[in-house]
Amino acid sequence: MGFPRLSNDPEDLCRDPYLAPWRSVLERRSAKVTETIRRLTGGRVSLADFAAGHEYFGLHFRDGAWVIREWAPHATGITLIGDFSDWQRRPEFRFRRLEHGVWELRLGADVLRHGMHYLLYVEWPEGEGTRIPAYVRRVVQDPGTKLFSAQVWHPEEPYCFRSPIPPRPAAPLIYESHVGMAQEELKVGTYREYREKILPRIARSGYNTIQLMAVMEHPYYGSFGYHVANFFAVSSRFGTPEEFKELVDAAHGYGLRVIIDLVHSHAVKNEAEGIARIDGTRCAYFHEGARGEHSAWDSLCFDYSKPEVLHFLLSNCRFYLDEYRVDGFRFDGVTSMMYLHHGLGRAFTGYADYFGDEIDEDAITYLALANRVIHEVRPDAVTVAEDVSGMPGLASSSPCGGIGFDYRMAMGVTDMWFRLFDLPDQDWDLFHLYWELTNHRRDERSISYVECHDQAIVGGKTAIFRLADAAMYDAMHIGSNSPAVDRAMALHKMVRLATAAAAGHGYLNFMGNEFGHPEWIDFPREGNQWSLSHARRQWSLADAPNLRFHFLRDFDRAMLALAGRAEFYHTRPQAVRIDNESKVLIFERDGYWFCFNFHPERSLVDYAFEVPPGEFETVLDSDAPEFGGFGLRQPGQHYYSRYENGAEVISVYLPCRTALVLHRLPR
Repeated sequence: MGFPRLSNDPEDLCRDPYLAPWRSVLERRSAKVTETIRRLTGGRVSLADFAAGHEYFGLHFRDGAWVIREWAPHATGITLIGDFSDWQRRPEFRFRRLEHGVWELRLGADVLRHGMHYLLYVEWPEGEGTRIPAYVRRVVQDPGTKLFSAQVWHPEEPYCFRSPIPPRPAAPLIYESHVGMAQEELKVGTYREYREKILPRIARSGYNTIQLMAVMEHPYYGSFGYHVANFFAVSSRFGTPEEFKELVDAAHGYGLRVIIDLVHSHAVKNEAEGIARIDGTRCAYFHEGARGEHSAWDSLCFDYSKPEVLHFLLSNCRFYLDEYRVDGFRFDGVTSMMYLHHGLGRAFTGYADYFGDEIDEDAITYLALANRVIHEVRPDAVTVAEDVSGMPGLASSSPCGGIGFDYRMAMGVTDMWFRLFDLPDQDWDLFHLYWELTNHRRDERSISYVECHDQAIVGGKTAIFRLADAAMYDAMHIGSNSPAVDRAMALHKMVRLATAAAAGHGYLNFMGNEFGHPEWIDFPREGNQWSLSHARRQWSLADAPNLRFHFLRDFDRAMLALAGRAEFYHTRPQAVRIDNESKVLIFERDGYWFCFNFHPERSLVDYAFEVPPGEFETVLDSDAPEFGGFGLRQPGQHYYSRYENGAEVISVYLPCRTALVLHRLPR
């Protein structure tokens, strides 16, 4: 559906005429945020200071002694067990109850040592059992028993950050990554290997931001990191907290910013590993009854109305900024948070879908608070919302109901491309294509992408695999004569350039897809005999000179180099020519003309279109031999405008399935 295009004025959320019937709701949302801040802080501290629960709860070494605290309101007793007690309950390790459901234990400096393992033994009226603390910072799995436990993390020489944090880029060019599957070997990759092997690749690529998935501890590897158990612990299957800090620090040294996936939309049901029944009840952190369960994800839904839950989640935001110096977050599953129906089976065809009884106002309040905390702690931090619904104001700072994200994912763009991939090229509607690429609210910033990890999860395929299919297996070598591969190569470059060039304010790519990584993503599980063959990245494909993959990689680098030196993300694309018969799309942005001929067969000689007077140079040609093209145009051509039929025009040769970028030289 189309939204009105507004200015960048933050008040525009209330000036949007389509939102006029809902203005009172937007104002009520803003008032609820203000009132919640007052309720949480009492007007005595800032919201950022309130979001420091990680400095109070959990295990800490303070003033020469150990102290551990836990919020467990339903518990009747808690005992610390571990290596130090032979895993037995002893009176000296029994917590004392404080006010408001908080429990505390203080121990001497010599009782616990770095590397020791521990658990909470919690008692409640209906039973008892072992639990991992909610604010725990290190969780490990025993290789023999496969059981998880907390681990004392207090190294004698904690990691010291060395590199300055890079400045926030004008436009984020995001490289979505997963540390575990970043290696080519059939194994789970580590933070150290990612730092040593993958960071240099990204640094050479032209991306300026890394988005790391699956950072928070999750017991099941195959969940892709989205069934989080321990929110303050970085995943130990990839390495130690110090090694993750070293990764972030090294990225900063390369000039790369680091954002991580933040999964506050739900939590894993596991009781022994997570916070599902931290005190014997399910309702400490989550809703009771059916509202507390996410039927599609088999997980638990937070109760965002409870101060203790807000304390936990807001502190989680601040923790990663403080402890690991990450530069922001991609909030996962925002649609699921904002709607009581979680967005399941909903089309979102009108503004009424964003208001009414099916909205979780508490969740929206939390999201607004989280953005305030993050930007108060780190004004340069970046927040990105993954929302399929199109909620107005999600990425707006408007005081009239704005939720405050810096960017939202333009999820309709990838849906469009993958629908088009199923159609013959001659049936592509370029008017709809251009509309979808540029359909952004003016008061909100967005990040576009052709594909992320979602499109290739088992049951799906990468874009190039959808285009080339079985020919990927035997016709990707140089010299092959495969029409399917020729088409896939050409369109792979064109759709990425069109997406990046027409994107609202930034661009994203999932690792390996820039060079056309084939097949799909599948983590080890019983259904695939616990295979790791699809939970890795085959970098050798891009490194092999006798294969075509490196052409796609090199084009991606050239495209990003253009985006990096241009400032066209500060302006809006302007359509110059949309010719459905010839399958030509031409638009201008910040002095660059992007010319696409999507026709599968028809090349166009002396194709004329209007331009301002001047000289134009060729800065990118997708058909160039260095990008695996046929080289049908002479490189480095310049064009001079001429006056014809009442307008200034230039004429260019546009081979079929080719993209051409021209730049107007200063006069």
